[in-house]
Amino acid sequence: MKKLGIFMFCVLFMFAAVVQAEVKNPDTFIKATYGTVPTLDPATSYNTTGSQRIDNIYEMLIRREGSHTDTFVPNLATEVPTIANGLISEDGMTYTFPIRKGVKFQAGGDLTPEDVEYSIERTMIVDQDGGPSWMLLEALVGEGGTRDGDGNIKEGILEAITKAVEVDGDNVVLHLPKPYPPLMGILANSWAAILDKEWVIEQGGWDGTLENAPKFNNPEFLHEPLQKITNGTGPFYLKSWEPSKQFVFERFDGYWGDAPKLKTAIFKYVEEWNTRKLMLMNGDADYVSVDSTHVPEMKGVEGIKTFKVPLLSVSAAMFCQQVDPKQNTSIGSGKLDGEGIPPDFFSDINVRKAFMHAFDRELYEEDVLQNIEIVPTNPNVQGLPYAIDVPVYEFDLDKAAEYMKKAWDGQVWEKGFKMTITHNSGNEKRKNAALMMAENIMSLNPKFNIEVANVEWKDYLVKYKNFQYPIYIIGWGADYADPHNFLYTYMHSEGPYGKYMAYSNPEVDQLLEDGIAITDPEKRSEIYQKLQNMWYEEAIGLCIYQGTDVRHYRDWVQGFVPNPQDMDASEWLNKIWKE
Repeated sequence: MKKLGIFMFCVLFMFAAVVQAEVKNPDTFIKATYGTVPTLDPATSYNTTGSQRIDNIYEMLIRREGSHTDTFVPNLATEVPTIANGLISEDGMTYTFPIRKGVKFQAGGDLTPEDVEYSIERTMIVDQDGGPSWMLLEALVGEGGTRDGDGNIKEGILEAITKAVEVDGDNVVLHLPKPYPPLMGILANSWAAILDKEWVIEQGGWDGTLENAPKFNNPEFLHEPLQKITNGTGPFYLKSWEPSKQFVFERFDGYWGDAPKLKTAIFKYVEEWNTRKLMLMNGDADYVSVDSTHVPEMKGVEGIKTFKVPLLSVSAAMFCQQVDPKQNTSIGSGKLDGEGIPPDFFSDINVRKAFMHAFDRELYEEDVLQNIEIVPTNPNVQGLPYAIDVPVYEFDLDKAAEYMKKAWDGQVWEKGFKMTITHNSGNEKRKNAALMMAENIMSLNPKFNIEVANVEWKDYLVKYKNFQYPIYIIGWGADYADPHNFLYTYMHSEGPYGKYMAYSNPEVDQLLEDGIAITDPEKRSEIYQKLQNMWYEEAIGLCIYQGTDVRHYRDWVQGFVPNPQDMDASEWLNKIWKE
């Protein structure tokens, strides 16, 4: 199998400029985008916009090398553990990280091995619903979460967390219950960021004791102690943040590594496309988010250069099978009476199949994605191991009508329904997918009424986790380049998205748990191929696009290094400069 870094690093680099304009604000990088930031706490942030902020302020033990997804270089650790250098045990169950000395936090503290131990343990102890902790928990204690189905902390799990991470002199040692091949990829991401233990405790975070750990488990979303404050070892610090307006980074002059060439970076929230476009063309922004719908508008624009980067990412429409009915306008009356839908409307597979048949894949690829991106058949997208194409529900309104007539013993067709499909503000691709489904379903029966609504990203993240949306459209980018990261996310009953669809199939859960526990490639392939087919058979959700990041910069921006795991929100500020 080819290395993913090579397979995916299929980058087209095009210059549209003939004569370079004078560089505006040479020591300041300005980006205009529509993504908003919910939280800056590394233990709870689980979206690309938040991770980008964290990645420039905090640092991890290791980081990905250049355009690779499976090659790592030292960061706050001085060496990358391998079996060859003796830092990974022969049985693959012990990892040793020598910790760098002479590193300062932005608030003045010194980095110690105890900070590293605390930070990794804290992420696992916090374990917020829908957060990133599951990956470290799965790798280091063999459990995907700290709580049981009733929300109670599992017996012995907090003790297991504290035993899994230990300080040994100048080293931090991780003890695994069994080999876990994706561990290095997990440690290279924002949820494994290293914090100043004393500072976090001063801010009201976990005090480091086992006795008080339950008090800090599963904090309320957007009410974490570190939601709006930061103190990392990274090359930039948070200068100011006006939510839904702008986020300002300033260079950290006490940084231990090579000093960034930029002094300041300003990320502006600009939802409206034409405004972003004018900012880029006038040189008032150095980079702007451009959805594929608008990519043709940028062709041949003077002073702009473009990178096209295939991504390990997928967006999908998720059918929630048990919506919370309390004060929920998305389901109307909450009954199948022509004025709403029942909370479990999508638990009927006939409803799900009808919506699947109402999506015109070919038209969407051509008109919305501009043939830049593809509509994948399942969440294990191209470029990931064991990816296969599975059957799809082809666009067919006659079949959609047949399934609607079967749904809920014919009541759906007879009584009709009202509901809302929701997407995040500013995302044109998701908006168009929602409109396509809504319009095609409504064309089947005049009693069908579907509205399409948009919600700002930071609020969207809260509401889908509260089971507010019968259909929500959301994307996933690789935490690490393995099918488990995608199929667990979308299909496991405790997965980051599967959970909020209220989807539960014990066979699927067991297959996913077996898939990550087995190291034999042939056996893993059998499991993941079966899971991909089950995605189709059970009509779990509708994949609408595999991402391709088409980046448009002013031609004075230098140093950008594409990576298949870095989506539009990502920007490594210490690597870029303007000239």
